[in-house]
Amino acid sequence: MSVRHFLTLADLGREGLLGVLRRAHELKRLRGTADHPRALASKSIGILMEKASTRTRVSFEVAIHELGGQAVVLAGRDMQISRDEPLSDTSRVLSRYLHAVIMRTHGHERLAELAQASSIPFVNALTDRYHPCQLLADLMTIQEHRAGGLKDLSVAWIGDGNNMAHSWILASALLDFELRLACPAGYEPLDEVLAEANALGGGRRVVTPHPEVAVADAHVITTDVWASMGQEDEKEARKRAFSNFCVTEELFALAAEDRLFLHCLPAHRGEEVAASVIDGPRSVVWDEAENRLHGQKALLEYLIRPA
Repeated sequence: MSVRHFLTLADLGREGLLGVLRRAHELKRLRGTADHPRALASKSIGILMEKASTRTRVSFEVAIHELGGQAVVLAGRDMQISRDEPLSDTSRVLSRYLHAVIMRTHGHERLAELAQASSIPFVNALTDRYHPCQLLADLMTIQEHRAGGLKDLSVAWIGDGNNMAHSWILASALLDFELRLACPAGYEPLDEVLAEANALGGGRRVVTPHPEVAVADAHVITTDVWASMGQEDEKEARKRAFSNFCVTEELFALAAEDRLFLHCLPAHRGEEVAASVIDGPRSVVWDEAENRLHGQKALLEYLIRPA
């Protein structure tokens, strides 16, 4: 039986993604009830952290606990991979102890190499190229708060063509919605990610240097910090490049009347978003953050099959 990994949204495919979202809503309704499943009973799940985290670590630990499993939190700096043990060796060893590994790391190639040598599922909890678990929460939140759900959806991404932008690009192709990405010159998404989305065949994607073009009549406006972890030395240069890419009240008002604001957090008010927008009545960031838990529960159920 082949191993199911989750390195990008494309690993689920359209029907798999929609199925995980449906199950996430069910698990949210069942939370705290006697009917909540314990699909991970007697399972041990590794959480391998090579980058700092709040939402990722807490949501996955709680998800594993509430599904009846045991979380084994691993710090990369304390493991032999920090002393040049081959990634494939580490992966083979972990496969003998655990039932899955959730990893938050820097280079996507690092995660892919571990997954290739593994006989258990690897889950991308964030790399420098993709952040697919966050998209499960984002899409779930849109379904909860928008009357039309994901149908005829238009999303505006404002800011860096980063791992979040790349994950939105794949989501638009899988679920057939319009995505407009407003990025400063030199910070556009990778051409190969756009090409992968085009090969998947669905949706429509536009990259523009003009936030007003991206936002016009969009149903969802979303953004991210200007300098992510590992980019601290670029902070001042990025502030200059992104100075016209703040989601202000004026920009937000150009979107559709039923507009929603999303942010993966942490947020820097006054930089990528105005406080009045992220803390305003059309912001759903706290439901979005909670939905990390429910989306990841559904994902773990999907990936980890009964013994």
